[in-house]
Amino acid sequence: MDVQVKKSSSKEVLLDIRKSDISTLYIVQHELLKDPAVEFAGVILKHPLTKEFAMRVNTSKGNPIKEIEKATKAAIEYSDELKKAINSKIKGV
Repeated sequence: MDVQVKKSSSKEVLLDIRKSDISTLYIVQHELLKDPAVEFAGVILKHPLTKEFAMRVNTSKGNPIKEIEKATKAAIEYSDELKKAINSKIKGV
């Protein structure tokens, strides 16, 4: 995954993302929107053939980059829990 900060301020960040999957970005977006400090979190597919995405995050307080880091960590933890649950069910079959 390649990420570039296109625009950054104290309450908004706009990222250009390449070589990723939109489902992964939707999980991070979902985690971001759980936080009351996040006013907006959105992901769009800029071009379907090149897999270019844009993510914008606006916060009412706090650093939007830190909010993305926190949401990404929560998404990874959730994925690890899901993986463990699936593996335990597969081993039981």
